[in-house]
Amino acid sequence: MQAILALEDGRIFRGESHGAGGERAGEVVFNTSLTGYQEIFTDPSYAGQIVVLTNPQIGNYGTNAADAEAQKPYIEGLVTREFSPISSNWRSEQVADEYLERHGVPVVSEIDTRALVRHLRTYGAMRGVISTNGSNDEALVAKAKALRKMDGCDLASVVSTKETYEWTREHAGNAVPGLMPDAPVDDLHVVAYDYGIKHNILRMLTREAMRVTVVPAQTSAEDVLALKPDGIFLSNGPGDPEPLHYAQENIRKLAGKKPIFGICLGHQIIGLALGGKSYKLKFGHHGGNHPVQQTGTGKIEITAHNHNFAIDPDSLKQSEVDLTHVDLNDNTLEGLRHRSLPLFSVQYHPEASPGPHDSHYLFRDFRRMMEESKR
Repeated sequence: MQAILALEDGRIFRGESHGAGGERAGEVVFNTSLTGYQEIFTDPSYAGQIVVLTNPQIGNYGTNAADAEAQKPYIEGLVTREFSPISSNWRSEQVADEYLERHGVPVVSEIDTRALVRHLRTYGAMRGVISTNGSNDEALVAKAKALRKMDGCDLASVVSTKETYEWTREHAGNAVPGLMPDAPVDDLHVVAYDYGIKHNILRMLTREAMRVTVVPAQTSAEDVLALKPDGIFLSNGPGDPEPLHYAQENIRKLAGKKPIFGICLGHQIIGLALGGKSYKLKFGHHGGNHPVQQTGTGKIEITAHNHNFAIDPDSLKQSEVDLTHVDLNDNTLEGLRHRSLPLFSVQYHPEASPGPHDSHYLFRDFRRMMEESKR
């Protein structure tokens, strides 16, 4: 069956259909990771987006429950050069084609993904439609143009949990890899705001002997403090951080009361809560191979990224905020730390999954910050 990807500027790509049939729309972005396609499918930060994978072979090692970062895929659609109808890996539980079909995600394969990525790099991320319905090109382009832009969208409250729940090491099995051998079991309590949280973030917090209570995105600061946390975590998530006024106000109320650590969207919310301004990147950062430099030590970390917006460093008060990390590809701000309050954040994903492990130390830094705050 033929599938079509139509972009809002009129560019059309034709290929083969896999996964689910029908029609799905979203903002088209590309990801440069070489592995970890199932983790990408299930990252809630991709809500509202069609993902182009630059690795030419996708689906060849299948899918399994352990590699999912959420209960279901969040991508609107997938675009690949080659998509394998079979899997060849001892961990595979279901071929990727059946997995995406079961969850209603369409796939377009056998297209020139290099040409598509070059187009997006030149003209920026844009709205698009995937269709297997035989619709004419003009109608699909019109649908793409009519799609709501990502700017101004609060998607965090859409993907967030609706109920508070506990996450302990039992969620990842009794033996958590890398658990600190001398640390008491779950001796610190963290309340994590779910703006689209990934399972591996929860695993990493658990690995540092933390008991985690996950709360909905719009939970009030007062309700969070009532849970008596030792620290507060702000998760990754999709969409524009600017319309999340409820989250920004909560952080202003919580800052200084408990140690706070934010990742990705959580970092952006912190930046806005501290008086900064956000802006949208031309085609975003999506991949597991981005070099980030620590401004204090000069050390370079290879990091995993998945974000479309960033905080303008010039909008932050340098007397209050230390800019701790910078992206070596485009000099965007990748990390900050408050000079007087126990609060820090990074734009990239230290938990990776997929991606390198260079930045796992940040979870230990969070633990140390909570320990110092309790003294």
